[in-house]
Amino acid sequence: MFELIAAWLLATKSESPAVLRSTNLSAWTAQISVPTLLEPQNRPDEDALSDLQTYLGQLSYFGWDTEGQGIWLQSGQTVLAQHQGKVPLPAASLTKIATTLVALTTWGSDHQFVTTISATGTIENGVLQGDLIVQGGGNPLFVWEEAIALANQLQAIGLTRVTGRVIITGPFSMNYEPEAMVAGRLLQTAFDAALWTQEVEQQYALMPPDTPRPTLAIEGAVTAMGEAQTASLRPRPLARHYSLSLGQLLKLMNLYSNNFMADLLADSLGGGAAISREGAALTGVPQREIQLVNGSGLGLENRLSARAAAAMLKAIQARLAPDGLGVSDVFPVAGRDSGTLRGRRIPEGTPVKTGTLATVSALAGGLSTRDRDVVWFAIINQGSNLVELRAQQDYFLEDLTQRWEMSGPSGPDPENSGPENLSPETEIIFGDPARIEPAAAPLSF
Repeated sequence: MFELIAAWLLATKSESPAVLRSTNLSAWTAQISVPTLLEPQNRPDEDALSDLQTYLGQLSYFGWDTEGQGIWLQSGQTVLAQHQGKVPLPAASLTKIATTLVALTTWGSDHQFVTTISATGTIENGVLQGDLIVQGGGNPLFVWEEAIALANQLQAIGLTRVTGRVIITGPFSMNYEPEAMVAGRLLQTAFDAALWTQEVEQQYALMPPDTPRPTLAIEGAVTAMGEAQTASLRPRPLARHYSLSLGQLLKLMNLYSNNFMADLLADSLGGGAAISREGAALTGVPQREIQLVNGSGLGLENRLSARAAAAMLKAIQARLAPDGLGVSDVFPVAGRDSGTLRGRRIPEGTPVKTGTLATVSALAGGLSTRDRDVVWFAIINQGSNLVELRAQQDYFLEDLTQRWEMSGPSGPDPENSGPENLSPETEIIFGDPARIEPAAAPLSF
């Protein structure tokens, strides 16, 4: 399944090996004047201040304007160090931190999006003399495997053929295709193995070996209707399909920085402006520091301050704690997950979110130390040469972790974080028939 996800999403580009630091840098930084780093704050950490000074010096050495960089380090209520930390800057996919926070607060980590399959007309000997209605519920990750499993369940309760149309209503997307007609035709293809392309065959091969190949032919065309219009047809439910849990969806969204999933979730939450308002309300950060036009971070119009990014991560941890979860359960973990972390030298066990645009490289996450609470950090860099910017971010984090003894990643159960390392209870299975609720009795209407 991860092959399909990687093929369909827009994520950070592959990186070349990190660029080594100049051996003459220390002498050079001693001779320059780096801009004032900090406003008065609560018990700053002298080691963090020193590392931040070095980091800004490195950026200056490589030609970047330090006024275009935002950095924030906070542990508990203590701001350890910051630079331009309250200035909203284009933050790329750090925007997904805001989408994650508002989604979790609105729905909860166990929430599932429901797609309902209904029928009009009559069913005789397994043949539907009528239309198949697909009522979407906003599932952002309905893919080939889910559709194949759904077709098999419909056949298991007695449906063998549909003479009428596929009617799409409500927010239904498939394989990251939001347009109703396109998504409906993909569903029609998945339902009948005789129509499968090589792409479908490849995804089917990833399912359990005993998975049947569905033969549910739909003879009519695909159309779209409003929910009120389809309700007037008095459809009768055949099955309900439940998505992965919201926590699992967010983990995959953030792991691969999937823009489609983020924007679809944001649309269901009221759009970028609504997420800005909710993010500010949930963190106490002024709304001027959270300026969003969508949920993914695509576009320079999406701006966050480094303080806001760190505050939202802290709020996510607090929101997940009652569920026995933590940020590691909804964000990639360095050294365990791949995705956008491929090629990075971020301290192992650190849950993070990356962000990349043509002139933006951003990174935010949580460092767990033995002598203090989690250190929430955010780094928002403006400039070209993204490979070098990423390398300098990684060096900065390495310097900090050498100062502070690390205790492992944030979250209650880091050993089971990430889709590659999930516990049996939370394993991500695409096309799992257990997430489909069929009609109570064989079809005979």
